[in-house]
Order: sequence, then C-alpha cells, then structure tokens
Amino acid sequence: MTISPFHTHRKDLDALAAADRRRALAPRTGADFASNDYLALAGSYALGEALAAGLQRGLPAGSGGSRLLRGNHEEHEALEAHAARHYGSEAALFFPTGFAANAALFATLPQRGDLVVHDELIHASAHDGMKLGRAGRVDARHNDAQAFDDIIARWRRGGGSGTPWIAVESLYSMDGDRAPLADLAAVADRHDAVLVVDEAHATGVYGPAGQGLAHDLGRRDNLITLHTCGKALGCEGALLCGPAIVRDFIVNRGRPFIFSTAPSPLTAWLVRQALEIVANEPERAARLHGLIRHAETRLAALGLPASGSQIIPVVIGDNGRTMRIAAALQAAGFDVRGIRPPTVPEGSARLRIAITLNVGPREIDAMTGALATAMAEA
Repeated sequence: MTISPFHTHRKDLDALAAADRRRALAPRTGADFASNDYLALAGSYALGEALAAGLQRGLPAGSGGSRLLRGNHEEHEALEAHAARHYGSEAALFFPTGFAANAALFATLPQRGDLVVHDELIHASAHDGMKLGRAGRVDARHNDAQAFDDIIARWRRGGGSGTPWIAVESLYSMDGDRAPLADLAAVADRHDAVLVVDEAHATGVYGPAGQGLAHDLGRRDNLITLHTCGKALGCEGALLCGPAIVRDFIVNRGRPFIFSTAPSPLTAWLVRQALEIVANEPERAARLHGLIRHAETRLAALGLPASGSQIIPVVIGDNGRTMRIAAALQAAGFDVRGIRPPTVPEGSARLRIAITLNVGPREIDAMTGALATAMAEA
C-alpha cells in the first residue's frame, strides 16, 4: 500500500485536533456577535440601492484584466480620488482585499537596508508581506512607543542607514485596544521613519465621517494608512492612502498589484457609495458607540473588563474551555466565536465579542446572560 501524498498534512491536522486548535467552517446563525459589519451596512437597503444603481448604469461585474492592462476602469479612478479626499491623503490605491494591500505594501515599499519595526500583534497579512520583502524586520512590545524608539535607536547605532518603517494597527482586531498613534508619529519624526497604520477596524467607526483614528495626525509625508472596505463599510476591498509616490511605486514595482486582476468596477462604485453613506449618516456610528457602552456595562457586571471599542475579548486561556463556551452561546442563539492560537498568543484563547448594529440592547442583555451561564458551566 502506497503512502498518501497528503500523510504529513493529515498528521498536522490530527495534531491541531489534539490541541483543540483544528478549525472548520461554520454557517452564520443566531444573533451577530461575530462579524466585522459594525455599521450593519453589508445587507442594508442603502447599499442594496447603490448596487442597483450601479447595475442600472451598466457597470461591469468583472474588470477583465489587471489595472495595467485593460482592467483599469473610470470607477477605480473615481473611488481613489474620492478616498484620497475623504482620508486627507495625497493619493489612494484600491486593492481587492486588505490582505492583498498589506502584503503588497510590505513586500514592495521597504527596501534592502531598511528596517520594519512592527507591533508584535500586527496582522498576519503584514507578516506575509514582510517575508516577501527585502528589508529586515523586528517586533516591538505591543503598544509600547518607547520600545519602537529603542529598537530604531539601537539599529542606527549598529550602522543601520536605511529607512525605518513603523507598522501598527490603530485598533487591534483581537484585543480591541488602540495604538498610541501620536507617540508613534513622534518616534517616526525623530528617526526619519515612515509610519504605517492599518485602520481596518477603525475605518467608518472612529474619526469625523468615519475617517479613522489616524485622522488626528493630519496629512504627513511619512504616513501611510490602510482602510479596508469589508468591515464597517460593508463591501470588500481595501484602500491604501498616502503620498503620491507610494501609489506610483506600487503601480510600477508591486507584484501583487501588477499581476492581479483588478477589483470589480461595480465594487469600486459600491465602496464609493459606502463612504458617502458613512460620511452623511454619522448617527450610525453614534448608535454603535451607544451599544458599546451598553455592552460594557453588562459585561462589567460579570467582572469582565472593557476594551474601549466594539471589539471585546473575553480571555479564557484554555483552548477546549473556550470552544465549549462558544458552542454553548451558539446553541443559545448567539453567534460568538472562539479564537485560539496561533491567531492569538499561546495561553490566551478567547471569545471575540463584536458589537455591531445588527443587534440591539435586548440581544446584548440576553447574550451576556447566556455568557454568564456558559462560563459557570464550562
């Protein structure tokens, strides 16, 4: 009997199962406490109308090629011009996903002799981009601006002469806490560094007109921001915003951009409409922040700390117990997912509770009651 060519893959999956870490796809059922659809736009009437209007205008569902061939469409250009104005940057570039944008950025922009100093909890897409890139890379303690400063200073003393790149998220997807952006910007200025801020979970929720947490830094020659469109904006894709040279360099040197089919022109249109909706209806974000406060009050009664954002982690620690509690909540009608390593550090398995406009105070009250029961019984 021959050995299956996938026997090593089977062993790996078995090992994951033994450690309570094997993943499986699950349908979405129950009240939404798991999605990133923070403003409930994904299935909204407003975006449905925008989609119908785009179809009525005859916008194509597919681009037919890469942007450098025939795939470039006026809707891509219109979205990018609109996004640059909206986020206060010199230019913007549209990608099909946030993962693709992060990977392209870190694979392309930092050069040989540069150093990327990234928060230890930065997203996997940034790690994958850095692996493809030419620059050195080192992690810094989470949300510790002084650690970034010290690492760059040591690198300079050791002969580092390239450009330092500081890579962080403005709002972390598994902890719900915020980066000290003003302090990090000061570090970047002090060391002639570039600050890269992934605004994935802040876009649409924070800042005037949903412009994100980095908006307070203003337009800067050494700032790049990434705004994903598949979370609070309810669509898909991502917008990389910054100096015009960033856009131009990626268009010329960014292999993930050059050799990928362009996003759908219809999607580009839809994202532009989503930006308008968020800007013109600030009451959506206001309602969300009210629900966040309500949830924090209910969870505080259970002795659970607040994160200060719409992402509320309940750290359990043990993988198996985490998944039992998640299963109990799902059985009770609440879509709360368990998150295990390597998505989060070892020993910090957790429930990731997301507050969105897809639920209201009654659902939050019922979920926290079910959570108390599940934690007591697991």
